[in-house]
Amino acid sequence: MMPAAIASGPAERLSELTVDFLAYLELERGLARNTAQAYRSDLAQLGSFLERERVDALSVDGPLLARFITELAGGTDGRPPAAAATLQRKIACLRSFYRHLRREGLINSDPAAELKPPRSKVKLPRVLSRDQVNLLLAQPVGDSPGSQRDRALLETMYACGLRASEAITLALPELDLRAGLLIARGKGSKERLVPVGRSALQALERYLEQGRPALVGLRDEPHVFVNLRGKPLSRQGLYKIVQRNARSAGLDASMSPHTLRHTFATHLLAGGCDLRSLQEMLGHADIGTTQIYTHLTNERLRDVYHDAHPRAKLER
Repeated sequence: MMPAAIASGPAERLSELTVDFLAYLELERGLARNTAQAYRSDLAQLGSFLERERVDALSVDGPLLARFITELAGGTDGRPPAAAATLQRKIACLRSFYRHLRREGLINSDPAAELKPPRSKVKLPRVLSRDQVNLLLAQPVGDSPGSQRDRALLETMYACGLRASEAITLALPELDLRAGLLIARGKGSKERLVPVGRSALQALERYLEQGRPALVGLRDEPHVFVNLRGKPLSRQGLYKIVQRNARSAGLDASMSPHTLRHTFATHLLAGGCDLRSLQEMLGHADIGTTQIYTHLTNERLRDVYHDAHPRAKLER
Protein backbone atom coordinates (compact mmCIF):
# COMPACT_ATOMS: atom_id res chain seq x y z
CA MET A 1 0.00 0.00 0.00
CA MET A 2 1.44 3.35 -1.02
CA PRO A 3 1.78 6.20 1.52
CA ALA A 4 -1.03 8.72 1.37
CA ALA A 5 -0.13 11.93 -0.44
CA ILE A 6 -1.21 15.30 0.95
CA ALA A 7 -1.53 18.74 -0.50
CA SER A 8 1.21 20.56 1.39
CA GLY A 9 3.18 20.98 4.57
CA PRO A 10 4.86 17.62 5.45
CA ALA A 11 7.94 19.39 6.86
CA GLU A 12 5.81 21.74 8.96
CA ARG A 13 3.72 18.86 10.30
CA LEU A 14 6.83 16.87 11.15
CA SER A 15 8.34 19.90 12.87
CA GLU A 16 5.33 20.08 15.22
CA LEU A 17 5.60 16.38 16.02
CA THR A 18 9.34 16.74 16.61
CA VAL A 19 8.87 19.41 19.28
CA ASP A 20 6.54 17.16 21.26
CA PHE A 21 8.80 14.12 20.79
CA LEU A 22 11.96 15.89 21.97
CA ALA A 23 10.15 17.43 24.94
CA TYR A 24 9.12 13.91 25.98
CA LEU A 25 12.68 12.58 25.64
CA GLU A 26 14.31 15.45 27.51
CA LEU A 27 11.80 15.80 30.35
CA GLU A 28 10.80 12.19 30.93
CA ARG A 29 13.77 10.19 29.66
CA GLY A 30 16.63 12.56 30.51
CA LEU A 31 18.03 12.52 26.98
CA ALA A 32 21.42 14.22 26.72
CA ARG A 33 21.38 17.65 25.06
CA ASN A 34 23.79 16.62 22.29
CA THR A 35 21.65 13.59 21.41
CA ALA A 36 18.50 15.74 21.36
CA GLN A 37 20.17 18.16 18.95
CA ALA A 38 21.26 15.26 16.72
CA TYR A 39 17.71 13.85 16.71
CA ARG A 40 16.29 17.26 15.82
CA SER A 41 18.66 17.42 12.85
CA ASP A 42 17.80 13.85 11.81
CA LEU A 43 14.06 14.54 11.84
CA ALA A 44 14.52 17.81 9.96
CA GLN A 45 16.34 15.81 7.27
CA LEU A 46 13.42 13.39 7.18
CA GLY A 47 11.09 16.38 6.86
CA SER A 48 12.90 17.57 3.74
CA PHE A 49 12.63 14.08 2.27
CA LEU A 50 8.90 13.88 3.03
CA GLU A 51 8.36 17.36 1.58
CA ARG A 52 9.93 16.19 -1.65
CA GLU A 53 7.82 13.02 -1.62
CA ARG A 54 4.65 14.96 -0.66
CA VAL A 55 3.94 12.53 2.17
CA ASP A 56 2.79 13.35 5.69
CA ALA A 57 4.82 12.00 8.62
CA LEU A 58 1.76 10.13 9.93
CA SER A 59 1.22 8.40 6.57
CA VAL A 60 4.73 7.04 6.13
CA ASP A 61 5.22 3.32 5.57
CA GLY A 62 8.24 1.06 6.08
CA PRO A 63 9.44 0.95 2.45
CA LEU A 64 9.49 4.74 2.26
CA LEU A 65 11.61 5.00 5.42
CA ALA A 66 13.90 2.30 4.06
CA ARG A 67 14.32 4.34 0.86
CA PHE A 68 15.14 7.41 2.97
CA ILE A 69 17.92 5.49 4.74
CA THR A 70 19.17 4.03 1.45
CA GLU A 71 19.47 7.50 -0.05
CA LEU A 72 21.45 8.69 2.97
CA ALA A 73 23.76 5.68 2.69
CA GLY A 74 24.39 6.41 -0.98
CA GLY A 75 24.69 10.17 -0.65
CA THR A 76 22.13 12.66 -1.99
CA ASP A 77 21.91 16.35 -2.93
CA GLY A 78 25.67 16.57 -3.35
CA ARG A 79 26.30 15.21 0.15
CA PRO A 80 28.78 12.39 0.74
CA PRO A 81 27.41 9.01 1.85
CA ALA A 82 26.56 8.93 5.56
CA ALA A 83 28.89 6.87 7.74
CA ALA A 84 27.55 3.62 9.17
CA ALA A 85 27.55 5.02 12.72
CA THR A 86 25.55 8.04 11.54
CA LEU A 87 23.00 5.81 9.83
CA GLN A 88 22.67 3.73 12.97
CA ARG A 89 21.90 6.87 14.98
CA LYS A 90 19.33 8.05 12.43
CA ILE A 91 17.60 4.67 12.49
CA ALA A 92 17.58 4.73 16.30
CA CYS A 93 16.00 8.19 16.10
CA LEU A 94 13.31 7.03 13.66
CA ARG A 95 12.48 3.98 15.74
CA SER A 96 12.16 6.05 18.90
CA PHE A 97 10.14 8.73 17.12
CA TYR A 98 7.59 6.36 15.61
CA ARG A 99 7.28 4.33 18.83
CA HIS A 100 6.39 7.61 20.52
CA LEU A 101 3.76 8.42 17.87
CA ARG A 102 2.20 4.99 18.33
CA ARG A 103 2.14 5.37 22.12
CA GLU A 104 0.38 8.68 21.64
CA GLY A 105 -2.24 7.01 19.43
CA LEU A 106 -1.31 9.08 16.37
CA ILE A 107 -0.53 6.03 14.20
CA ASN A 108 -1.79 2.45 14.28
CA SER A 109 1.41 0.68 13.23
CA ASP A 110 5.10 1.43 13.50
CA PRO A 111 6.71 1.95 10.05
CA ALA A 112 10.22 2.04 11.53
CA ALA A 113 9.98 -1.30 13.35
CA GLU A 114 11.64 -3.26 10.54
CA LEU A 115 14.43 -0.79 9.74
CA LYS A 116 17.79 -2.55 9.83
CA PRO A 117 20.93 -0.63 10.78
CA PRO A 118 23.89 -1.21 8.47
CA ARG A 119 26.73 -3.31 9.73
CA SER A 120 29.62 -1.10 10.70
CA LYS A 121 33.24 -2.00 11.08
CA VAL A 122 34.31 -1.56 14.67
CA LYS A 123 36.68 1.38 14.83
CA LEU A 124 38.99 0.79 17.76
CA PRO A 125 39.79 3.91 19.78
CA ARG A 126 43.36 4.95 20.37
CA VAL A 127 44.86 4.02 23.73
CA LEU A 128 48.19 4.68 25.42
CA SER A 129 50.56 2.02 26.68
CA ARG A 130 51.41 1.96 30.39
CA ASP A 131 54.80 3.51 29.66
CA GLN A 132 53.16 6.29 27.67
CA VAL A 133 50.69 6.97 30.50
CA ASN A 134 53.52 7.18 33.01
CA LEU A 135 55.38 9.55 30.72
CA LEU A 136 52.30 11.76 30.29
CA LEU A 137 51.53 11.89 34.02
CA ALA A 138 55.14 12.85 34.76
CA GLN A 139 54.96 16.00 32.64
CA PRO A 140 53.44 18.49 35.12
CA VAL A 141 56.58 19.23 37.14
CA GLY A 142 57.15 21.66 39.98
CA ASP A 143 54.85 22.93 42.71
CA SER A 144 53.21 25.85 40.93
CA PRO A 145 49.40 25.94 41.26
CA GLY A 146 49.02 25.23 37.55
CA SER A 147 51.31 22.22 37.65
CA GLN A 148 49.55 20.81 40.72
CA ARG A 149 46.21 21.22 38.97
CA ASP A 150 47.43 19.58 35.75
CA ARG A 151 48.90 16.64 37.68
CA ALA A 152 45.70 16.13 39.71
CA LEU A 153 43.52 16.48 36.62
CA LEU A 154 45.44 14.00 34.46
CA GLU A 155 45.79 11.50 37.31
CA THR A 156 42.06 11.68 38.08
CA MET A 157 40.97 11.28 34.48
CA TYR A 158 43.16 8.21 34.01
CA ALA A 159 42.28 6.78 37.44
CA CYS A 160 38.52 7.17 36.96
CA GLY A 161 37.88 7.08 33.22
CA LEU A 162 36.03 10.39 33.29
CA ARG A 163 34.52 12.03 30.25
CA ALA A 164 35.66 15.61 29.58
CA SER A 165 32.30 16.98 30.74
CA GLU A 166 32.47 14.94 33.94
CA ALA A 167 35.95 16.19 34.80
CA ILE A 168 35.19 19.89 34.33
CA THR A 169 31.88 19.73 36.23
CA LEU A 170 33.21 17.69 39.17
CA ALA A 171 32.29 19.58 42.35
CA LEU A 172 33.92 19.50 45.78
CA PRO A 173 30.97 17.78 47.53
CA GLU A 174 31.20 14.97 44.94
CA LEU A 175 34.76 14.11 45.93
CA ASP A 176 35.42 11.97 49.04
CA LEU A 177 39.17 11.62 49.50
CA ARG A 178 38.82 9.68 52.74
CA ALA A 179 36.67 6.99 51.11
CA GLY A 180 38.61 7.18 47.83
CA LEU A 181 35.45 7.76 45.77
CA LEU A 182 33.94 10.41 43.55
CA ILE A 183 30.52 10.94 42.01
CA ALA A 184 30.60 11.37 38.25
CA ARG A 185 27.62 13.00 36.56
CA GLY A 186 27.34 11.41 33.14
CA LYS A 187 25.01 11.67 30.17
CA GLY A 188 21.45 12.55 31.04
CA SER A 189 22.64 13.72 34.50
CA LYS A 190 23.00 10.10 35.61
CA GLU A 191 25.24 9.68 38.66
CA ARG A 192 27.69 6.89 39.39
CA LEU A 193 30.28 6.17 42.07
CA VAL A 194 33.83 5.66 40.81
CA PRO A 195 36.86 4.58 42.89
CA VAL A 196 39.88 6.91 42.89
CA GLY A 197 43.33 5.31 42.86
CA ARG A 198 46.12 6.11 45.32
CA SER A 199 48.25 8.18 42.93
CA ALA A 200 45.26 10.29 41.96
CA LEU A 201 44.28 10.75 45.62
CA GLN A 202 47.76 11.98 46.49
CA ALA A 203 47.76 14.43 43.57
CA LEU A 204 44.27 15.65 44.50
CA GLU A 205 45.18 16.14 48.16
CA ARG A 206 48.19 18.29 47.28
CA TYR A 207 46.23 20.30 44.72
CA LEU A 208 43.27 20.90 47.08
CA GLU A 209 45.55 21.89 49.96
CA GLN A 210 47.99 24.10 48.03
CA GLY A 211 47.36 24.73 44.34
CA ARG A 212 43.60 25.25 44.25
CA PRO A 213 43.44 27.76 47.17
CA ALA A 214 46.14 29.83 45.43
CA LEU A 215 44.06 29.86 42.23
CA VAL A 216 40.62 30.42 43.75
CA GLY A 217 41.53 32.80 46.56
CA LEU A 218 38.49 33.88 48.58
CA ARG A 219 36.04 33.10 45.77
CA ASP A 220 33.27 30.62 46.62
CA GLU A 221 33.92 28.20 43.75
CA PRO A 222 32.36 24.69 43.92
CA HIS A 223 34.21 23.15 40.96
CA VAL A 224 37.27 21.05 41.72
CA PHE A 225 39.26 21.98 38.62
CA VAL A 226 39.65 25.66 37.82
CA ASN A 227 41.66 27.74 35.38
CA LEU A 228 44.53 30.05 36.31
CA ARG A 229 42.01 32.81 37.11
CA GLY A 230 40.22 30.60 39.61
CA LYS A 231 37.12 30.11 37.46
CA PRO A 232 35.63 26.76 36.33
CA LEU A 233 37.78 24.99 33.77
CA SER A 234 36.21 24.98 30.29
CA ARG A 235 36.19 22.08 27.86
CA GLN A 236 38.63 23.98 25.65
CA GLY A 237 40.89 24.58 28.63
CA LEU A 238 40.86 20.88 29.45
CA TYR A 239 41.80 19.96 25.87
CA LYS A 240 44.68 22.43 25.95
CA ILE A 241 46.02 20.94 29.19
CA VAL A 242 45.93 17.41 27.79
CA GLN A 243 47.48 18.40 24.47
CA ARG A 244 50.19 20.56 26.06
CA ASN A 245 51.33 17.74 28.32
CA ALA A 246 51.06 15.18 25.49
CA ARG A 247 53.30 17.37 23.34
CA SER A 248 55.77 17.72 26.21
CA ALA A 249 55.83 13.93 26.60
CA GLY A 250 56.57 13.44 22.92
CA LEU A 251 53.14 11.92 22.31
CA ASP A 252 50.68 12.92 19.61
CA ALA A 253 49.49 16.39 20.57
CA SER A 254 46.15 15.71 18.88
CA MET A 255 45.21 13.18 21.58
CA SER A 256 42.11 14.17 23.52
CA PRO A 257 40.84 13.74 27.09
CA HIS A 258 38.81 10.78 25.80
CA THR A 259 42.08 8.99 25.03
CA LEU A 260 42.62 8.74 28.80
CA ARG A 261 39.12 7.29 29.22
CA HIS A 262 39.79 4.66 26.54
CA THR A 263 43.14 3.88 28.15
CA PHE A 264 41.56 3.53 31.61
CA ALA A 265 39.05 1.00 30.27
CA THR A 266 41.57 -1.01 28.28
CA HIS A 267 44.08 -1.22 31.11
CA LEU A 268 41.40 -2.33 33.58
CA LEU A 269 40.24 -5.14 31.28
CA ALA A 270 43.82 -6.20 30.63
CA GLY A 271 44.34 -6.32 34.41
CA GLY A 272 41.41 -8.68 34.94
CA CYS A 273 38.46 -6.35 35.55
CA ASP A 274 35.15 -7.94 34.54
CA LEU A 275 33.06 -6.32 31.83
CA ARG A 276 30.03 -5.59 34.03
CA SER A 277 32.11 -3.71 36.62
CA LEU A 278 33.80 -1.74 33.86
CA GLN A 279 30.38 -0.84 32.45
CA GLU A 280 29.38 0.57 35.85
CA MET A 281 32.57 2.60 36.20
CA LEU A 282 32.28 4.03 32.69
CA GLY A 283 28.58 4.80 33.08
CA HIS A 284 27.53 2.98 29.91
CA ALA A 285 23.78 2.30 29.68
CA ASP A 286 24.39 -0.61 27.29
CA ILE A 287 27.09 -3.20 27.92
CA GLY A 288 27.47 -3.47 24.15
CA THR A 289 29.17 -0.07 24.24
CA THR A 290 31.66 -1.41 26.78
CA GLN A 291 32.44 -4.50 24.72
CA ILE A 292 34.53 -2.50 22.25
CA TYR A 293 37.30 -2.61 24.84
CA THR A 294 37.40 -6.41 24.69
CA HIS A 295 38.31 -6.00 20.99
CA LEU A 296 41.04 -3.58 21.97
CA THR A 297 42.42 -5.95 24.59
CA ASN A 298 42.39 -8.85 22.12
CA GLU A 299 44.26 -6.76 19.54
CA ARG A 300 46.86 -5.89 22.17
CA LEU A 301 47.26 -9.57 23.10
CA ARG A 302 47.85 -10.45 19.45
CA ASP A 303 50.48 -7.72 19.14
CA VAL A 304 52.29 -8.94 22.26
CA TYR A 305 52.15 -12.52 21.00
CA HIS A 306 53.56 -11.70 17.57
CA ASP A 307 56.30 -9.56 19.07
CA ALA A 308 57.31 -12.11 21.72
CA HIS A 309 56.77 -15.62 20.32
CA PRO A 310 59.86 -16.99 18.53
CA ARG A 311 57.83 -18.55 15.70
CA ALA A 312 55.01 -16.00 15.49
CA LYS A 313 56.71 -13.99 12.75
CA LEU A 314 56.86 -17.11 10.60
CA GLU A 315 53.07 -17.44 10.84
CA ARG A 316 52.35 -13.94 9.56
